Amino acid sequence: MQVISAQEIDRLLDYPSLIVALRDAFGGTMVAPVRHHHEVGSGAGHATHLIMPAWTGDAPGGGFVGTKIVNVFPANSAKGLPAVYGSYLLQSGETGAPLVVLDGTRLTHWRTAAASALAASFLARDDAAHLLVIGAGALAPELIKAHSAVRPIKAVTLWNHRRESAERLAASLAGSPYKLAIADDLAAAVAGADIISCATLSQQPIVLGQWLQPGTHVDLVGAFNMAMREADDAALLRAKVFVDTPAAKHEGGDVAVALHAGAVPEAHIRGDLAALCAGKVHGRDDASDITLFKSVGASIEDLAAAMLVWRKSQAKAA
Repeated sequence: MQVISAQEIDRLLDYPSLIVALRDAFGGTMVAPVRHHHEVGSGAGHATHLIMPAWTGDAPGGGFVGTKIVNVFPANSAKGLPAVYGSYLLQSGETGAPLVVLDGTRLTHWRTAAASALAASFLARDDAAHLLVIGAGALAPELIKAHSAVRPIKAVTLWNHRRESAERLAASLAGSPYKLAIADDLAAAVAGADIISCATLSQQPIVLGQWLQPGTHVDLVGAFNMAMREADDAALLRAKVFVDTPAAKHEGGDVAVALHAGAVPEAHIRGDLAALCAGKVHGRDDASDITLFKSVGASIEDLAAAMLVWRKSQAKAA
C-alpha cells in the first residue's frame, strides 16, 4: 500500500484542478454519513477522536471509499507536539482493498482552502481584487493561493492578533504576485477589502457587521465549536449567508451559535455548496450584495481531494 506524504501532496495538487474536483463532488452522488465524534479521556488528558467516512455513489462495484481519522490532543502543546494529527485512508470501491494512506493534516489544508475558493467563485464579485486574511496559521497561505485561483487578487492584507505572526507570514510570501500589507487597524482593513477570509481560533467576534461595505464577501473558516466566533450577528444579518453543508447549522461557531440563540432565523441561510454547484440557489445577485460563507468541513471534500491525489500519483508513475 502506498503512503503519500505532505510534501508529495504539495507536489501533486494545484488549486484550479482541486476546485473543479470539489465542484464535481458537490454536484455528484457522493455519500457522506455524519462524522463520528468521540471524547477520549478526561481532565488534562482529554482528547477528541474524529472519524469521517465517505464513498462515491457507485461504490461498492466501482469508485472509491475513504475515511479520515483525526485525533485532537490539546495537551500535546506542552510536549512540543502538534495538537492535531490526521490520516486519510483511500480504498477501492470495487474490492474494498486499501490503496493509499495520505497525510490527513495536509490534505485538510488543501481541501479547506479549495472549498472556500469554490464558494467565492459563486459569491465574491468577479472583480474582487483585494483579499484580507485574518489569522496567520497554516491555512492562511493556502487561502491566499486558493482565492487567487478564482478571483483576480492583486493586493493581500494580513491581520493577526499577534503582529509578529503576520510579519512572519508576510516574509514567507515574499516574491508573490500581489502587493502585501500588514494591518494594525482591523476595522479599516475590513472596510477596504473585497474578500475577507478568516481562519482563527477566536472565541469572540472579530469581524463586525458595522464594518462591512457593500459588495464584500466574507469567508469564515475557523470557529469550529460553539465556543468560538469570528463574525458577529450583525454581519450574518447584513449578509446573504451560505454554508458548506447543512452540518454548519448545528456544528461550529458563527452560524450555529446565531441560530441556537435565535439571533438569526434558519430561513436566513440561503443554501449550501451542493445547491450552489447544482444551480438550485443563486449566489451573488448584485455587485452591492454582502455575502458570507461558513465552512465546517465535509468528508466529501476529503474524498474528492484524496481521489485527485491518487489519480495524479498514478499518472505520474505511469
